[in-house]
Amino acid sequence: MTQFKNQSLDPDLTPAPRSNILISSASRKIPLVRSIVEAKQRLAKSAFVYAGDIDNGAHAQFFCDGFIGLPKTTENNLEEILKILEIHDIGIVVPTRDGELDFWARNKAAFESLGIAVLVSDPQAIFTSIDKLAFAEFGNTHNLPIIPASEDPAGPGPFVVKERYGAGSRSIGLNLQKDNALAHATELSNPIYQPFIEGREISVDAWLDSRHKVKGLVLRDRNEVVNGESVVTTTFRDSLLESECRKVLEFLPLRGPVVLQLIIDHAGRPHIIELNARFGGASTASISVGLDIWYWTLMELNGQDLESIQFQRSTVEVRQIRVPTDIVLYDPDI
Repeated sequence: MTQFKNQSLDPDLTPAPRSNILISSASRKIPLVRSIVEAKQRLAKSAFVYAGDIDNGAHAQFFCDGFIGLPKTTENNLEEILKILEIHDIGIVVPTRDGELDFWARNKAAFESLGIAVLVSDPQAIFTSIDKLAFAEFGNTHNLPIIPASEDPAGPGPFVVKERYGAGSRSIGLNLQKDNALAHATELSNPIYQPFIEGREISVDAWLDSRHKVKGLVLRDRNEVVNGESVVTTTFRDSLLESECRKVLEFLPLRGPVVLQLIIDHAGRPHIIELNARFGGASTASISVGLDIWYWTLMELNGQDLESIQFQRSTVEVRQIRVPTDIVLYDPDI
């Protein structure tokens, strides 16, 4: 197994000019980092791929060309982040965490003024995707199959109770009757209530270009889920569902990789749970069947034409199993 040794972060030792890539909040997202490194090698082998994180021990740094320590993505730290990215000749930023998307979206123009492209959707799309109540209202307004949500339990139940903002799988209460739902809500900061719908859990990975048009999408079953992420997932085809998901996604000014989560009920009807305007934890399964997310991303952000490149969906489906693995480094500097 090939390992990528960290490069020096001394700017005087960094060859110029480069359009280096920063993966922010890289943490332990090893499959994501590897997939970006592989795409970079197909397109611009001279560029460095850096893992960025507030944690200097982030494991992702061992799988790319170096590590950049970052402060928290807050307005107070904007100038510091701009300087850090300039020093390391960062040309492309790939945000990977829900909590940072709003920062990068609102400040996108400031980074672009320095020649730094940020792969993030428009602020409107970020707000709508992060606020689950706003997302439900958006669905109602546009007659889209998005599960309704409210700040008080509506109807007899059963209910799903979750946080209005952030990762929906954290502290979630499922299939709760009204009294239990109200009790569970007292443990949350900003609870919302949704009707509980039983059925098949699906993820939809998609990539949208700078015109907010879907270039490709892949459906996959969430066969086994742990802490909100698919540890076993299987791709499949359904032309009607693909068309419906494409329509939903193109209602918002989205860009780059996104993930829809939905339930297919026992009558075969789709119910969209939430939208994540970023790469998903198991989205590498969709790359395996042709959703060339990072190659398309790097080409477009480097100003290259994507019209001649088609989404070539594999006719063979894949099942992806995510398991821990040991990595051994042989390095005289350890």
